[in-house]
Amino acid sequence: MPFPIEQKLVIAVASSALFDLSESDAVFREEGPNAYRHYQERHLDVPLGKGVAFPFVRRFLSINRHFAEERPVEVILLSRNSAITGKRVFRSIRHHGLDITRAAFLEGKSPYPYIPAFNASLFLSANQGDIRHAVEAGYPAGLVLPSAVVDDDSDGELRIAFDFDGVIADDASERIYKEGELADFHRHEQDQADVPLNPGPLADLFRKLSLLQALEDEAVDQSADYRRILRMAIVTARNAPAHERVVTTLEHWGVNANETFFLGGMTKERILAVLRPHMFFDDQKSHLSSAGGAIPMVHIPFGIANAAPAL
Repeated sequence: MPFPIEQKLVIAVASSALFDLSESDAVFREEGPNAYRHYQERHLDVPLGKGVAFPFVRRFLSINRHFAEERPVEVILLSRNSAITGKRVFRSIRHHGLDITRAAFLEGKSPYPYIPAFNASLFLSANQGDIRHAVEAGYPAGLVLPSAVVDDDSDGELRIAFDFDGVIADDASERIYKEGELADFHRHEQDQADVPLNPGPLADLFRKLSLLQALEDEAVDQSADYRRILRMAIVTARNAPAHERVVTTLEHWGVNANETFFLGGMTKERILAVLRPHMFFDDQKSHLSSAGGAIPMVHIPFGIANAAPAL
């Protein structure tokens, strides 16, 4: 029987996001692909260290342990490595106990064209070119930015935070804001408060995560001892009166967040430092920084916030 990949919530991840490849990448840049291949062969049984996306991926995969019958999630490795150099990656996956069995090794080519083939609702990579091309092609992808890797084994909760405009929703409202004054934006959003926005690049991911929350709701109903895994938050620069259109959009889609923050221009780090998400997605690089680099940040290079300046 064919594997029902279309029935899963799939996240595709590059080895550059999952593991710390700084040493081997330095060999590739300084000495070339042959030296890189020999380096990986010599270090075949040396497990790679955890990368920025590792704590997120580990907790995401833990959902299958709690729902062993449905096994609703899947992680796919999409790699620029060859199958030969990818052996170390898979041995590292086994060493760290990650349930990842499916992969594509493209031997230097960008893997982003295979995002829809694997039914992926998200592709994470540290390769800026791959992510830019994926987003330009209309695929859901994010650039994992360098940060400290904090993976507390005693903390089993998976916390995911999203910006709203240009991430969950499209950038139609953001364009109004960029092209006018703040008062014009608030007036427009108040007039359109009952009109849901169109989906953005991570809308499908958000919707499918909401279905996982529904599974957890059922688990809580069946057992008061069940401990939830997934906690989703929206952290947006919107505030009243522009907040209502966010609520309208989510209601129209039949989804919700556990926590929603309307900050009105406050620094997002103030909230993120308390929330401590395992991944925060935003389309604006100016929002993707934290003291000490302790919050895993993902840039979604989508829409007007990432358009090239006019000459």
